[in-house]
Amino acid sequence: MDNPQLLRLQENLKKLKMNRTGQRLETLLQEASKNEISYTDFLDRLLEEEIALKFEKQIALNTTMAKLPFVKTLEAFDFTSIEPRIIRELATCTFIERAENVVFLGPPGTGKTHLSVALGLKSIQKRYRTLFTPAAALIAALNRAYTENRLEDKLKFYCTPRLLIIDEIGYVPVDVHGAHLLFQLISRRYEKGSIIMTSLLHHSTVINVKGESYRLKEKQRAGIIKKPLDITPPEGGGLSDTLT
Repeated sequence: MDNPQLLRLQENLKKLKMNRTGQRLETLLQEASKNEISYTDFLDRLLEEEIALKFEKQIALNTTMAKLPFVKTLEAFDFTSIEPRIIRELATCTFIERAENVVFLGPPGTGKTHLSVALGLKSIQKRYRTLFTPAAALIAALNRAYTENRLEDKLKFYCTPRLLIIDEIGYVPVDVHGAHLLFQLISRRYEKGSIIMTSLLHHSTVINVKGESYRLKEKQRAGIIKKPLDITPPEGGGLSDTLT
């Protein structure tokens, strides 16, 4: 015969949406009794398990909502093509907190998308809302919203995530209007949200124009924002190089 008190506890846990705890409650009670666990230790363990489960579910949901094309981690990346120190720094996601951007340049098949997805997963684990989109799909969506007089809503949609990953910029031709719409989006996200971009770089000349933004320097002088951490790689390594 079932224990009425146990059934009542399980029903109340269900009402509190603590379903897993309700399912494991009898086992947890038996273990607590056998090992003479104190009330506080038992409650601590019960809540820790429930919180861990909810975190796992939230991560899974946010990963789905991010629309990542696949799941690949930094641990699975071959770092022969790039300086690991820079990527480890990016994996802390402090660049997202500072609303900074990351650009991966290189020929096809060098791991640019892998790195962007892996950093996207780190962002999700840090509870930052993240969204992945191919550049062609992004520009098509903005163009469609423009023709349907919904551009403002679509720009707000793409400005909501703390991290926006735009993949394969430069792989397909973009007309002037599409480029203008993309610029509008990037301009709106400036210093408000981070962007990771991957772009084709093959038989190309790269000119790195160094120096700080005039707007950024003015804000730093005024004390509105702090100067970001310098993670510039040494000569011959890091994100300033192409992926080969």
